Parts: sequence; C-alpha cells; structure tokens
Amino acid sequence: MAHDPSTPKADERFRRNSRPSFYPIKTSPMPLSAHSHPGFQMVDEEDGEDDNTASTVTTGLATPTPIATRRLHSARTSDLDLRSRLPSRLQLDEHSNLLAFPDGIRNYTSAPNTAAARIPSRTGSMLIPRHHSRSGSLGGRLATALGLDRRRRSESGLAESKVSLFTDERVWYDQFTSTDWVHDSIADAFRLRDLRSRKDFRGRLYAWFDGAQGWILVAIIGCITACIAYFITVMETSIFELKEGFCTGHWRLGKSACCFGEEECSAWQSWGQRMGFTGIGRQWADFLTYIGFVIFFAVAACLLTLLTKTEIPSNYSLTTLDENLGAETKRMADGDDKGAGGPHVAPGSVSPTQTTIYYPAAGSGVAEVKVILSGFVVHGYLGVKTLVVKTLAVILSLASGLSLGKEGPYVHIATCVGNIACRLFSKYNHNDGKRREVLSASAASGVGVAFGAPIGGVLFSLEEVSYYFPPKTLFRTFFCCIVASLFLKFLNPYKTGKIVIFEVRYATDWRFFEIFIFILLGVLGGALGALFIKASAIWARTFRRIPLIKKWPVLEVALVALVTGLISFWNRYTRLAVTELLFELASPCKLDTSSGLCPNSRDEILDILHSLGVGFIIKSFLTTITFGIKVPAGIYVPSMVVGGFLGRFVGHVVQYLTITYPDASIWGGCAADGGFESCVTPGVYALVAAGATMCGVTRLSVTLAVILFELTGSLDHVLPFSLAVLVAKWTADAIEPLSIYDLLTDMNSYPLLDNKLRPVFTADLGDITPAVRSHRVIDISNSPLVPASLLRRKLEHLHTVGELDGGLPIVRHDALVGLIPAPDLEFALDKLENEEQDLCLMAQTATWHDVSETNDQDSDPTDFTAYIDPAPVALDIHSPMDLVFQCFVKLGLRYICVLRDGQYAGLVHKKTFVKYIKELEHTGET
Repeated sequence: MAHDPSTPKADERFRRNSRPSFYPIKTSPMPLSAHSHPGFQMVDEEDGEDDNTASTVTTGLATPTPIATRRLHSARTSDLDLRSRLPSRLQLDEHSNLLAFPDGIRNYTSAPNTAAARIPSRTGSMLIPRHHSRSGSLGGRLATALGLDRRRRSESGLAESKVSLFTDERVWYDQFTSTDWVHDSIADAFRLRDLRSRKDFRGRLYAWFDGAQGWILVAIIGCITACIAYFITVMETSIFELKEGFCTGHWRLGKSACCFGEEECSAWQSWGQRMGFTGIGRQWADFLTYIGFVIFFAVAACLLTLLTKTEIPSNYSLTTLDENLGAETKRMADGDDKGAGGPHVAPGSVSPTQTTIYYPAAGSGVAEVKVILSGFVVHGYLGVKTLVVKTLAVILSLASGLSLGKEGPYVHIATCVGNIACRLFSKYNHNDGKRREVLSASAASGVGVAFGAPIGGVLFSLEEVSYYFPPKTLFRTFFCCIVASLFLKFLNPYKTGKIVIFEVRYATDWRFFEIFIFILLGVLGGALGALFIKASAIWARTFRRIPLIKKWPVLEVALVALVTGLISFWNRYTRLAVTELLFELASPCKLDTSSGLCPNSRDEILDILHSLGVGFIIKSFLTTITFGIKVPAGIYVPSMVVGGFLGRFVGHVVQYLTITYPDASIWGGCAADGGFESCVTPGVYALVAAGATMCGVTRLSVTLAVILFELTGSLDHVLPFSLAVLVAKWTADAIEPLSIYDLLTDMNSYPLLDNKLRPVFTADLGDITPAVRSHRVIDISNSPLVPASLLRRKLEHLHTVGELDGGLPIVRHDALVGLIPAPDLEFALDKLENEEQDLCLMAQTATWHDVSETNDQDSDPTDFTAYIDPAPVALDIHSPMDLVFQCFVKLGLRYICVLRDGQYAGLVHKKTFVKYIKELEHTGET
C-alpha cells in the first residue's frame, strides 16, 4: 500500500532503534513506499536488470497479490515447493511432522530457491507465531494463574529499549540448516531478564517454576522412555518364540515361561507337532515354519519403516540420512561460489525430480541424533510419526531373529520423546539451543534403559552424541537417566528384577597372568570392530548397489531374513535372541546350569570350541549383511555378541591349557584348587572381548567401561574392562580411523564440526575466504533504501548455492555496518504487501523527520533494521585458522565476516570451514 508523496508522512523520519537487532521489534512507522523519498538513489548496480528494475519503481497502487493478503504479524511462510506450484502447503516447525503427506511419502517443501514462483499460504499451518495465544502452554497457563503480565513495560525510554523473547517472530529454522546458537542464547538471556525483573511474590514464584521446568521435563521424559522400553521388551519377548512354537495355555508366553524354566513340557508345542507331523517330517515342518516367521516379521518391520519414506531434493548436498553405507556420495563441484558449502549448482541446472531418498525409522539413528544435537536442523526426524513407526517396527525386527539390537534405536526413540515433550514448555519449545539440552538428556536415558546403566547413559551423551554439554545439563541428564532406570526397574519387564536380561555377576577375582590375555583380547576386539566397519562398507558398496536391491529395499530385507533363517535354525546359539545369547556367553558356570558352554571334562572343551567357532563365523557374517538394511536396527549388542564368541573361545582355550598343564608356574598354583573355573572364568573373557569389539565399532571408551561395570556390578573387573577398551581403541584407530557413526557422518557431508578434533593448520583465514561479489552483499553507500525485489534476488542466489542459513553483509563505502541472516530476510520479505515496488530500510543510522506519537501496531514492514545484526562477528583476513576453528566450535557461529584493514573482505560460512577441514583430513594434513 503505497502512499501519496505529497502527504506529511513523506517528511516523517525514523527514530533510531536502540534495541538488539536479533529481535523483530516494534518501531515507529515509516512511509510504506519509501522509494518516493527525494533522497533515494540506486544502491546496487549488480547488473542491467537491477538498474531497470529500480528505475521503473513507481508510487502507484499495485495490483493485489497473494502476498498483499498476509497479516503483518504472522508466522513466517518461506518455504518453496520445487515439485509443484500448489495454491497452499503445510508450514511446520522442527518439532512438527513437516514431511507428512496423505500418500505416506514425505517431500521437502523448504528447498533452495530456483526459478519457481513463490506461492506462500497459511493453509494447514501448524507453526506457532510469537503473537499467538499461549493458553496451550503449561508455563503460560501458570503465568496466567499467577497474574503475571509479561508484556507490561515501563514508560521510560530505557524500558522501551528492552526486548522480550515473546516479540521475536522468528520461531523456527529452515530444513537442513544450522542452529544459531548465539541468537538462541541471547534470546534466552532476554527472557530471563524479563522474568527476573518481577520482584514481588508472584514474580518470584513464577521464576521458581521456570527453573523447575527443566527438572519436570526430564522426569517426564525418563518415565515415558521407560514405559516405551517396557512395551518393546514385553511385546518382543511374547512374539519372538512364535517362530519355534507356542504355549497351549497362553500364546503370549514364551517357552521358558510356559515350561517354568524346563527344557521341554507338554504345554509347549512346536508347529510341526501342532500340524501332526512326526520324526523327520516334524523337523522339516519346524524348519520351514521358522523361516516363514523370520521372513514375515522382517518384511513387516521393513514395510512399517518404509512408511517414513522421505525425499530430499538434489539441491541439498546430502547422501542419505539412514545407515546406508552403500549410498553414493555426492561430490560438490567448484562453481561460481567456491567454498560456499552448498551444492554449487547453477539455477535451473538440476531437475527437481532428482531426489535422494532416506527412511528416518531405519537403522539406529545414533549418527543423526549426534548431528541434530550439534545444531543441524532435520524436520520430522524426531517427530511423532517416526516415534510410533520405529517403536512398532523395532518389535518386529527383534522378533524376526535378525542379527540386530534395540539399544541403538532406544537412543533415537528417547530423543523423539524428548523433542515431543519440549512442547509442554515454551522456553524449550521455541528455543532450539535450550531444546538441545533436553535432547542430550533424552538420548542418555535411552542408553540408560537399554543397558540398565544410568551412569553409562550420562557418559554416552557426554562422549558420543552431545555437542554442547554444560554442567547444568550434566546434572539434569543424570537425573533423567536415574528416573528412567528406576521406573523401568519398577515395571520389571523380565519378571526377574533386572532392567536388562544380560546382567551377570562374577564371584571370583581375576589372576595376574590374565592381564596379558585381556590385552590380547583388546587387540583382537579392536581389530575385529575395525574390520567389521570395512566389511560392512564393502558389502554395502557391492551388493546394495545392485539396481534391483537399490530400488526395492524390501527385497534385500527378505533375502537377509531368508539367509538368517536358513543358517540360524541349525545352531542353538545363533537361534537365540542377541540379548539372551550375550547373557549365555558372559555367564559363569554354575552347578545347576543347563548351558552347553560349561564343560565337565577336558574333551567337552573341544566340542565347545567347535560350537563357538561356528557360531562366531555365522554371527559375524549375519551381522555384516544385516547392518544398514531398512529396518530399525542397532549395532551395539550384535557387535558385543560377535566379540563374546571370540572372548569365550579364548577363555576356553586358556581353560584347556590350565587343565592340561596344571603345574605350570604361570598359573600361580590356581589349577591345584580344583574345578574348571578355579583359574579361568570364560564368561569374563567373553564380556571383556564383547566390550573391546563394541569399542572397535563405535570408539566409545569411558562410557563402555562404565557400562560393563554396571552390567556386572563388580569393582574387581573394572581394570580388565578398562584395559581392554583402551587397547581396543588404539588398535581400531590404527586400522580404521573412523567409527561406524563417524563414517556415516562423513559420508553424508553433514555440517558437523567435531569439537574433539584438533587439526594442525598451515593457512590463515584469507585462504578460504571467497571473493566479494555484488550479489552477496547489500551496498547502502548511496542510500539506505534497497528495493525489495533486489533483496529477493540476492536471497534466491543464496538458496541456489545451498546457503539457506547464510547471510548478506551490509556495507557502506566498503565498511561492514551489519549483517542480515538469510532466514530473517526471507521472513521480512514475506511480510511485504507489494514486494515489486517496496523499498526496504537497511540501515539503523538512517534519520528522518520526527513524527508524532504513533501506534505500535502500525509498525512499517519495510523497516528491516529490526532484523539486522549491527555487530556481526568479524575477524581480520590474516587471522590464524586455529582462532577461526575455536570461534566456530566454541561459539557455534554459522558464519564469520572477514575484514581487511577494517574494510569488508568476504564471509566464511560454517559449511565452507567444515569442507576445508574434511579436505585436510582426506589429504592427511590433520
């Protein structure tokens, strides 16, 4: 709505905005069509098209457009559907199921901008704007009950400059962008300042409740995570043994519960027996039925997982978001904006039909959770649909008997619970930095209930997945893990009082000579874990890239299930569930034990070694081909099982030697005490090797040693566990530098800057700083008024090169005077009524004639100063790269402005720096 230049408003000036620029604040209105001001001059001579566009700007009323119908204070509508120009589309935030469509196939709608038209709409929007009613928030309802008026401000000029988080309209981050940690930290600081400014009783009470919200939230998350773990355990236990038969009294009971711990009973019937077969016919009937159930459960789990199908437009430089080591890595070509960290494609050069497909419910999700906690935004990955589908699918995948575990998926499921629970309180719901503190606690609770190790869960979050872990988060994470573990113990899923089935207790201490064997097991376990990573990658890059397998992932699942059923049926140990098998491998021998791993004579040890060798080969092969298929699957316990076979084998070899040569001085006389386990407990060797192998695969160290201690409850064996884990990590790093999850992260080109990395730099900041180009800066040397259409073109260029979370520096006579983030610029442009003709104020120092008192609700949408950061982080072009590394890692910056002699010389995006670090790693310079 342009105004008449002859009106007095044409002479009105703006009052300088003294508020922090991170917040869209209410300002005095300016003429909507400020281009009519006589002082206006062309500010950007980018090309002839821009000159013509600016010179043809008029003051007449424009024809109403869809943009003109928007409300000024509305949720941001910045998405673009590359596939079709629909009249409406969904608009969601990170905690919403952004990618859900009625046909069950997800499609991203916030893709980098190309030549397609922008048709924003509010239809079906689930985004919560800053101006909405907060009646749905628990904190908001309590605030209302206490009579706390959040928006009350004093009339003084100082009070007017204060900014509340509740006036910040930028409430979400675009898909596949990075969290602005600095913005979120400042936003929370302003929220706390407003909260603590109230000194009366109600204000203090609300401040107390605000501080308690974090504890309430993690307690809720712990309880819900325990309930989900209980549900998965009970359901998986009930249907796992349906492959072999059923209980005539109650079909939900397994064989051990049906027969009260006995091997055979009349109440348990095999399928061959039920069908009336006898002799060899019954055995073949049982075999075929077993294979049928394995394939059925596996395929059902796969079909559920495929419901979360997600398509990523090729504009995003991603390979996959599930554990597919066979995905073809996309190499970024050097284009016009070398080093921008995006796809580097020219507009229109990539067909929108070229997409990458991934399935959020597949795999364990640990690598993706780690990337999300580092600040990477993936909408829908932690949503309700993913939670429900993964919970149900993991039950079926476990029941199928495939060589996979539930511990990894527990981390993803618990993080989903945390993400959804954040909606209860607005301070976590609307602040991604605060939300990730809760997600760190949630991920830890998943490990806590998976291994029955609350302390191990805390260390897992600290060592493996969390990027930002302050002391306050540490204590809350510990509280969350304790709540989850206690609640699961109260539910008692196994009816034994144990949280997990493979808890063991050792009555005897280890001998000094065994320390050398533990070191050997560490070497073997670390090498085995590293070789497993290489073998899984080779298998994925050969078999999984077969066109038929690549097109139909359910076919691969069916084939793996068929092979698993054919091989596992004939071996007693491979037919067991991985948790039960690990328990049997790690358990010490007792007088009343019925395990086949407890010899009564020296000759029986040889038979046991044969069985363990066969089981080791089978499990190693099945675990290798199973990792990466499209079902929820963890690698923690399967890798421990493979190591358990190896450790138990070594344990029985040592046991055989102690019996054969009892008088050898190396045994220290322990063989004379009598008994097969007087010198050696093979179960200890199994658990030591299990931990070493898991360390070789995941590179967990302190976490793993503590988890093994909590599983055994034995202080005597902490040293063997720790020693084996240390040696295993050193060995695995020498063979394969990357863990299985680091390999996935590196392959997917995530913008993850490892805070544990300490590279050695030989360059300075200027070596990675791209040249300054007119389409990457906003020049206000001639006038602070910039055509909105020109800003739109600059924004679309950022989108084209993949910098959805980039920014446009604002310069005046080559001096850096500010920076406007691309998401904020897009939000501001979307609020304009006449984008083709409006001019936008881009300088906070602009002065106009004084105006009389105005209504705050009439603020001018063409005033973009509220979105501008007047003091972006800037470094000199000769700054050492170590300083740049610390700025990106410690401050969580998305970009750094570069200056030369005080003048603007370029901008380095985080993705550019990550790409540079990866190149150093690949060339071996780090």
